[in-house]
Amino acid sequence: MAPYEMLYRRRCHTPTCWLEPGEKQFTSSEIVQITEDKVKIARERLRVARECKKKYSDMKHRPKTFEVGEKLMLKVSPWKGIICFRKRSKLGLRYIGPLAVLERVEDQANKLQLPPELAGIHDVFHICYMRKCLVEKPSVLPLDELQVDESKRLVEEPVAILECQAVA
Repeated sequence: MAPYEMLYRRRCHTPTCWLEPGEKQFTSSEIVQITEDKVKIARERLRVARECKKKYSDMKHRPKTFEVGEKLMLKVSPWKGIICFRKRSKLGLRYIGPLAVLERVEDQANKLQLPPELAGIHDVFHICYMRKCLVEKPSVLPLDELQVDESKRLVEEPVAILECQAVA
């Protein structure tokens, strides 16, 4: 699509008549031909630039595929409105897991084995929210310590008070 079409949502028509201030005269076919040539050059340059960007993007692209039974980490940022994983903290959780792949739904989606604490959440996710788990033990968040209330919010309670100062 030409930039003119994208901006104005209609095709660009080459002018066949240009009016001078105060005069009404038709331009020669020579000026129309020059304008059409410039439009062709602009379209060709846009096509070359688009092909160059596509070539660079294809060179950097690595498709993700996960096999059944493979361990994954699941990104929790799309759940901001559903589950609160300390979303205001910059050191908050980004991923939970490891979770096993039960089946491949499509090329771009997988069904995951979620723990019973997350039973109210749909178990099919797009692959852009998954990362390959490289460790055997869960080092991010132990899922057995995860407590979620009825409104799907994370319940955080202190384990112990280590130090206390009395103010007099």
